Amino acid sequence: MIPAYNEAESIPLVIKDIPSIVTEVIVCSNNSNDDTVINARDAGATVVEEATPGYGNACLKGMEYVAALTSPTDIIVFLDGDYSDYPEQLTQLVVPIVEDNLDFVLGARVKKWREKGSMTIPQIFGNGLATTLMRFFFKSTFTDLGPFRAIKYDQLLELEMQDRTYGWTVEMQLKVLKKGMRYGEVPMKYRNRIGVSKVSGTMKGAIFAGVKILIWIFKYGFKK
Repeated sequence: MIPAYNEAESIPLVIKDIPSIVTEVIVCSNNSNDDTVINARDAGATVVEEATPGYGNACLKGMEYVAALTSPTDIIVFLDGDYSDYPEQLTQLVVPIVEDNLDFVLGARVKKWREKGSMTIPQIFGNGLATTLMRFFFKSTFTDLGPFRAIKYDQLLELEMQDRTYGWTVEMQLKVLKKGMRYGEVPMKYRNRIGVSKVSGTMKGAIFAGVKILIWIFKYGFKK
């Protein structure tokens, strides 16, 4: 599942690199006004469209589509449409779920495999602060809030995801912790995205994302 807003140039590259073990690629176009939808369909993806802005809104629209499928769904993988992740590493991401019966696996953007400049200073600081607070409140071992992640479909439904904007990723991880699900991380490569980030690429986006992340952490940190 790939939430995307104006990723016309990168989306075909992302879809092309997704391993053949994936049964369906779903691109959730979040009010894109370029050729994202056309290019995604031409590359072989299913496209669902969500007009209301927000990363979480796009993901929730994709989940609506999956819920209506008649064939069973075992694992959902989320990744971004900007080609900053390496889709070919998806196989490594799902191995702990398939072989070790984990519920959730995060693709951690480790420093030694990150391309220079691929994460901004606010992103690095925000990830560090958020994961430190998660260790404090929940004894978490998460080191990142990366978008590349895999989760068993039944467990995803159990999380009852709500956030409609930038808090989607941290909400998922916090609920995994609160519900005592089995989780882990797999080190991932990370490169400079194609185009300008809608979050870290603007001061407003970076601040709003940071505030949403902290709200979710403190909400669950003090929740009984």
